Amino acid sequence: MLRTLRYMTAGESHGPMLVGILEGMPAGLALADEDLSARLRRRQGGYGRGQRMQIETDAARIVGGTWKGKTTGAPLAMLIENRSSKQWRTRMRRTVPRPGHADLAGMLKYGFDDANPVIERASARETAMRTALGAAACHLLERLGVRLTAHVVAIGGIEAPRLPSDWGPAEIEAARDASEVACCDPVTSAAMTARIDEARAQRQSLGGRTELIVWNLPPGLGSYVHWDRRLDARLAAMLLSIPSAKAIELGDAISGSAELGAQAQDVIARKGRGIFRPTNRAGGLEGGVTNGQPLVVRVTHKPIPTQRRPLPTVDLDDGQPVEGRYVRSDVAIVPAAAVIAEALAGMVLVDAALEKFGSDRFAELERAWQRYLEQLPQWDESRS
Repeated sequence: MLRTLRYMTAGESHGPMLVGILEGMPAGLALADEDLSARLRRRQGGYGRGQRMQIETDAARIVGGTWKGKTTGAPLAMLIENRSSKQWRTRMRRTVPRPGHADLAGMLKYGFDDANPVIERASARETAMRTALGAAACHLLERLGVRLTAHVVAIGGIEAPRLPSDWGPAEIEAARDASEVACCDPVTSAAMTARIDEARAQRQSLGGRTELIVWNLPPGLGSYVHWDRRLDARLAAMLLSIPSAKAIELGDAISGSAELGAQAQDVIARKGRGIFRPTNRAGGLEGGVTNGQPLVVRVTHKPIPTQRRPLPTVDLDDGQPVEGRYVRSDVAIVPAAAVIAEALAGMVLVDAALEKFGSDRFAELERAWQRYLEQLPQWDESRS
């Protein structure tokens, strides 16, 4: 549901490379391959990842849309080469769809007698390119003072406590990056790694939940005037496109659903010359529009269906019941999913910013952003 920014990816899990195009980025933004690498490295890491991430290097290369280190306003083109490019895998016809994957639905939809075309494209490997494209969007937001910080709040039923109320992005990122599972609480982090070891021994996989916090967004991004302009809907659509994502929570939606109406709202007050909110139960969005508070989104991820313990299925050649074939996989992808959420949310937020402030030149966007902030309501402190 991007309106100004557009992107497209192509490529297969074991093909020669992944390619991507990001159209709509303004001209004049300094951007290099190195600006994409940190998020790509984080996506590859995390306790519970499988052997594939030990093979790949996931170095994105910008091959179009920049000139002398700056964006030109033309579409950005990127590629990531696959080191695990094994064409023999796709020459062996696969007629046994794996439960929980797109195999069966994709074969029926497109009339394939082989699951390989579905397996190769539906693979979560595709999110490496989307992370690279989103990293470019996050880089633009960071130049505007916005910070996107995602971390893990649950894995396999192990829940982390709420973050300290006085923590900002620096504290969260330092604690997250010190954890093998991107969890900010050391005790919970240790319990999560133990839970992953237990699931690995049982030849099972684990799901969990991530939390994304976006700092320093101005009020007014998105719109309430039509359904497809609501920022909450646009974020939800993008984040639910992560293959393992199954539910989205904005702010304290789940706990708030059990409260009385007055308890679930964020009152509006004065502080100094401006507006103050003592709470952020709405997660920074009201009516589909940012309200100036930190944006808080939680994404729930199912356990990935590929696991070492085969599940019952049917061979489509003869209709006989069989056990699914094991394919190399992760035990828990939740830490990686947190990074993907940052990148995808970054594209939605850049799209909303360009929609509001203009999109031809980064310098114009920057000036319009700052002028808008200066025009927000302020009052004489003596009248508070």
